[in-house]
Amino acid sequence: MLEFGKPEVEQFFQTLTVENFTISHDEKQLIISTNINGHFNLWGMDLPNLFPYPLTFNNQSANTLDYAKTGNFIFVGFDRDGDENTQIYALSPEGGKLLPLIQNEGERHFLAYTSEDAKRIYYATTKGNAQYLNNYVYNFETKETTLLLEGSDAPTFIFALSPSENTFVSIKEFGNTYCLGFVHVDGEQFLLTPKTEEQHTVSSITYISENEIYFVTNYEADLAYVAKYNIKTKEFSTVLQLEKEDFTEIKFAKEENKLYLLGSYGVEDRLYCYDLATNEYSILLTPTSVVEKIVVTKSGNIYMKGRSSTRPSNVFVSKDKGLTWEELTKFRVPGVRDEDLVEPEVITYPSFDGLEIEALFFRAHDQNNNGHVILWPHGGPQSLERKWFRSMFQVLLNRGYSIFAPNFRGSSNYGLKFMKMVEGDWGHGPRLDNMEGVNWLIQNNYVDADKMLLLGGSYGGYMSLLLHGRHADAFKAVVDIFGPSDLFSFINSVPEFWKSFMDQWVGHPERDKERLIADSPITYLDGMTKPMLVIQGANDPRVVKAESDQIVEALNKKGRPVEYIVLDDEGHGFSKKKNEILVYSKILEFFKEQH
Repeated sequence: MLEFGKPEVEQFFQTLTVENFTISHDEKQLIISTNINGHFNLWGMDLPNLFPYPLTFNNQSANTLDYAKTGNFIFVGFDRDGDENTQIYALSPEGGKLLPLIQNEGERHFLAYTSEDAKRIYYATTKGNAQYLNNYVYNFETKETTLLLEGSDAPTFIFALSPSENTFVSIKEFGNTYCLGFVHVDGEQFLLTPKTEEQHTVSSITYISENEIYFVTNYEADLAYVAKYNIKTKEFSTVLQLEKEDFTEIKFAKEENKLYLLGSYGVEDRLYCYDLATNEYSILLTPTSVVEKIVVTKSGNIYMKGRSSTRPSNVFVSKDKGLTWEELTKFRVPGVRDEDLVEPEVITYPSFDGLEIEALFFRAHDQNNNGHVILWPHGGPQSLERKWFRSMFQVLLNRGYSIFAPNFRGSSNYGLKFMKMVEGDWGHGPRLDNMEGVNWLIQNNYVDADKMLLLGGSYGGYMSLLLHGRHADAFKAVVDIFGPSDLFSFINSVPEFWKSFMDQWVGHPERDKERLIADSPITYLDGMTKPMLVIQGANDPRVVKAESDQIVEALNKKGRPVEYIVLDDEGHGFSKKKNEILVYSKILEFFKEQH
């Protein structure tokens, strides 16, 4: 009998994923952005044949991907090594050379809408208005670019157009928890939601006719619901509002006269179908715990990209309205069974002020468990940790480390009030939520007090630095992945179109000076006494390299042990397999040295 032994860590390193996808309108070709060759490129699949073939060779992530409705080309947006300055191209369905469409070096472009006849493209750009953005329409036939909307007061994006393209909806993003929607009709604009002093959001906007607009909002509510606006009557009304459901996305199936709705509360997603004729809804099965993209075709088929805790992102199709799903891509951890991977336990605990915090606990299998637990404060901070696959988690679990991931105050998917709790409070409430979680683990025998480790990225990297400086005795070692180290320099260095909402999100350098000092990790250099590893992408536009440089330099001057890795061809994340392997290997080696 042949014995293959337990999975090696290298098998986890080779896990592939689907980053994005689009489907031709005749459903004969599926286009996926995937890292089969170690870099993200576009690959085609001629359905029902599932064998992929390469389309692009530029080794870049596809930030935008949309099949032209005429079927003769694909719209795609690429940046350069994570700099997020997306340029927009056209690509033949056969692949090959990219045809530049919207190109402005050093500027960022956001694709909003492509016309039914594939002759016009609507987009927002930082060019000429870096802080608030301008919105244009480009005509492929005439080669003319027309300014439609000039952003002011807040970053402004065209979000949806009517079927005739005579009216459109824009969104002004004052912040993650304050986004207003406007419909533009004959040179005038009207709010989609009634006027109010209360901050709320509008998102996922779709026209179902020339005069009816459906969207997601939390206007006068804590959880987001489905609403509609009638252009003729200027009336706003609620369509579907559920208890303990926070809707996030709407897809309109014109031929069926139905809406497909994505909702969640916490760590898992749910998919609904809403019949516009009967005003009735039903919940559909999904093949994954987290749904990342939905496309509904004219035939009524539902294409979905999703992932679960033990499976990376894949593309699925349902041809029977969500009763069953066929997996079109089949990425897994090579040579590893699902039962060798770890599903998380969902736990709740009370924080310092009684606020209930939900968290995920990934427990390493008994045969591997080394007794150590890694605290993972998630990024965002107005995001959350979910039941979704992270290759890094499964690598660490395979080597015996359990992982604790709390959705501290400020996390999304728990309502508007909970999400706003981090605004103007980056370093107090969320910090104590994390520490209360660590204490809860110790008190409930999940971990011994001397076996906690700390690892975080982005805001989670910031929190790792802050916890290190203020609570070093709770941890054996710390890993910071592109985390802000000084809130003053962070506020000044973010992308221009973020700056208008930094006052509400983080704070004002003069008005909130004392609090920003108290919440900046660099204030607590003396407390940073444990071994530390810092990882940074050189092209990161969100948390610039100087944020990591300054904390490493300051600690080096104090003679503190700090290892520093800079990835020259990455931004705010790892898009290249060789870099992912380098980072994960280093984290494993670093943690192993501590015990």
